[in-house]
Amino acid sequence: MIYTSTADEMRTELFRKSIHFLIAIVPSLAVISKVGTLALLGMGILVYAYSETLRLSGVVVPIISQVTSMAARKRDQGHFVLGPVTLGLGAMLALLLYPAPAASIAIYALAFGDGLASLVGKLFGKIRPALLMGKSIEGSFACFFAVFFMAYRVSSSIPVAFIAAITATIIELLPLKDFDNILMPIGVGFAVQFLQP
Repeated sequence: MIYTSTADEMRTELFRKSIHFLIAIVPSLAVISKVGTLALLGMGILVYAYSETLRLSGVVVPIISQVTSMAARKRDQGHFVLGPVTLGLGAMLALLLYPAPAASIAIYALAFGDGLASLVGKLFGKIRPALLMGKSIEGSFACFFAVFFMAYRVSSSIPVAFIAAITATIIELLPLKDFDNILMPIGVGFAVQFLQP
């Protein structure tokens, strides 16, 4: 996709984050079958990685190539789009490293905290102190409140929700590009698991 305006860039970001939000289905699937969910995520990563390699070689893979092209940011053009791989890996690691509810909170932080931080930051972000390295205060608040709300819904604990939200917000502020998809669920899951009795 070639960007012609800020509106095009916003449409791409909305499309990207709608895909990002889909990872929130993972905890529900894991309740049915954790092994099956891990297998599904692993297969999705492998199929996507193969399709993306083909796309970069000029071979169009129906649906996957079009979706990847529509979701690619400027920085991704002409490169392997890594986001879906790190998104799937982050969810897998949360399921492998932490029991419920820590794994669920970690995945919801990835889906909603990271996703809403980006959307709110791009749509409404005006306050961008140098300390935040291009990120906005508005996006950071969106991350904090999204994770706090989801963590509280899962845990019914204000301390757990607060620690999850602070951890997610700090990780989201780091200049990690697509690797925040891995670090956020690992960090949030660890913080939540540490607080569990």
